[in-house]
Amino acid sequence: MSSSPAAKPSYDELAALVVRLSDALDKANGRIAELEARLGPNSDNSSKPPSSDGLAKPAPRSLRKGGQRKPGRPKGTPGATLAQVERPDKWERHEPKQCRGCGDGLAGAPEVGMEKRQVFDIPPIKVQVTEHQLVERRCCDCGVVTKGTAPAGVTAPVQYGSRITAIIVYLYVGQFLSKDRTAQALADLFGVPVTGGTVLSMTARAATRLDGFLARGVEQIAAAPVAHFDETGFRVEGKLHWVHSASTGTWSLITVHRKRGTAAMDAAGVLPAFTGVAVHDAWAPYDTYTDATHALCNAHLLRELQQVIDTTPEGEWCWAEQATDALLQMKVLVEAAIEAGGLKHLDQVALAEQARLWRSAAAIGRHDTRSRTGKLMKKHHALATRMLDRQDDYLRFTRDELVSFDNNPAEREIRMIKLRQKVSGCLRTLAGAEQFCAIRSYLATARKHGVNFFHALTELAEGYPWLPEATPALALLSGTREPAGNSPLATAA
Repeated sequence: MSSSPAAKPSYDELAALVVRLSDALDKANGRIAELEARLGPNSDNSSKPPSSDGLAKPAPRSLRKGGQRKPGRPKGTPGATLAQVERPDKWERHEPKQCRGCGDGLAGAPEVGMEKRQVFDIPPIKVQVTEHQLVERRCCDCGVVTKGTAPAGVTAPVQYGSRITAIIVYLYVGQFLSKDRTAQALADLFGVPVTGGTVLSMTARAATRLDGFLARGVEQIAAAPVAHFDETGFRVEGKLHWVHSASTGTWSLITVHRKRGTAAMDAAGVLPAFTGVAVHDAWAPYDTYTDATHALCNAHLLRELQQVIDTTPEGEWCWAEQATDALLQMKVLVEAAIEAGGLKHLDQVALAEQARLWRSAAAIGRHDTRSRTGKLMKKHHALATRMLDRQDDYLRFTRDELVSFDNNPAEREIRMIKLRQKVSGCLRTLAGAEQFCAIRSYLATARKHGVNFFHALTELAEGYPWLPEATPALALLSGTREPAGNSPLATAA
């Protein structure tokens, strides 16, 4: 018995099938776009650090337009070539023995010229041990025995001096060596037997001398007209902690906390008292400090816009490209005006046109993503909405010369923390992390004033921490030469 042929679907059934398949395809395409977006973020189009790019590190893409500056040192800037000195520490004369023409001896021949060649080197290093003998004498009249007074800081039978202490802290905190590699470096370079425990105890003593310095830093940054803020993760005790930075052109404050949000910011002490312009990224907890005026980082914004561009199908017009071009053009206009003498020279007509293009691009982006179907579209909609709602904060650099285009000053501070973690790993205790951040604050501030790291650490080791002499009150704080504490910084553990 033969089976009857299957009935052909009607036009209405085929149309319904097409609609269902079209809906399924739209959902699948949306899901594919979301999955590709999860794989797509890197250090160029998101806030991910460069270290997270791994072996698939993207090719560098600079925001600078081609042809603006040639590679290498600009013309007219001084070079750093090693140059001869007029008065060397020692001389060695090398006389010719025989004439290269006839072979006769040249003893007593007239000197007609001399070529100088100088070698810069370090002489063999040997640790110098200074013994302080505290003489005791008995009074002939009353019989009382009186002992001589030791120099300031010399309080133990055996201890390390301030320069060795400064070198240890410099290598451990300034150059991010681990405690064991720091101890090994001291043994290899100077023949000094130092243990990892001694490195930690010296660092702890150094940090205790910085309480006044850190308090002054909080006060100075909180009173500044503009300050930069940022935060980054840091492994401490095997767990994720957070390092926060607050900085100006002359001060740096780096703190560590178990929390990332307002609890850590309140503990740092700057933002609760800050009333100037706070430059930061768009992370919401910063906005809870309503006494401050806020400026958002445009470098972060450019990375977010780049992520929109990267996820837009090739050949399709993208609103983020227009927003990026307009923002970069505003940056060029502001830089040209400042170079000409200030924002009073800013081309307001050209600025208004670029601001209009920036706003219209964000408006198109918000309109095109208003359906918010899928996580990726929601993210892009939130970005466009934020650009419109916080235009004043993003473009504050066009109205205030003290406000920078980006938040690079703060990011430079915390980049050193990430470098430390990459070089020597996490810190084992929260106390150790706090000491590390305190000394990094001290060194970063010293660098901003052109003070050599080793010089600043030597003063700290001697018990007289360096302080910027910015105000009469600060001069009073730094004018005394009394040691900052009772226990000697350099006493061996």
